[in-house]
Amino acid sequence: MADTVGSSQISVAKAPKFRQTRKGSVRKHIINVKVRNEIGVLARIATLIAGKGYNIESLSVGETNEPGVSRMTIEVVGDDIIIDQVVKQLRKLIDTLKVRDLTDVPHVERELVLIKVHTPTSRARDEVLRIVEIFRGKIVDVSQETYTIEVTGDEDKINAMLELLKPFGIKEMARTGKVAMRRELFVEENSTE
Repeated sequence: MADTVGSSQISVAKAPKFRQTRKGSVRKHIINVKVRNEIGVLARIATLIAGKGYNIESLSVGETNEPGVSRMTIEVVGDDIIIDQVVKQLRKLIDTLKVRDLTDVPHVERELVLIKVHTPTSRARDEVLRIVEIFRGKIVDVSQETYTIEVTGDEDKINAMLELLKPFGIKEMARTGKVAMRRELFVEENSTE
């Protein structure tokens, strides 16, 4: 068997301390992009990612503390190698100021969800209220038949709450895209940027 590769010849690309993955694996990537707040910037970035054959799973854009600068948080599921190429091409766009792939660095991410839940009985209202308290959410609107709930957290927290609310009947839902920032402790420890 001369054409087989011995286990000593297989190399695995090492990610930072807390996560180890093979290059080329498909997974979620969180890309943070600081851009000039100009007309058409969002379209150019979306076109660049779509041109590589990837769908944007989540996109959040908002102003920063710097005048005329916005921050985009983009979640894309894709191959590590291609996403690395996308990040490099994003850096070449005229209106991009800074691009970071936060996937393999410690970061904080949050999203917001508004959920309108059926609560026709007092027992249902009590149970929904308990679930909201457990997940540190807020009831932001009340009607005879529904509660509208606001919850902020990471994807796992929001998904867990949605599972508990499904039996009551979710009438309507609006979910934002993720926003993410690199953890400050990591920046201090690895001050290469």
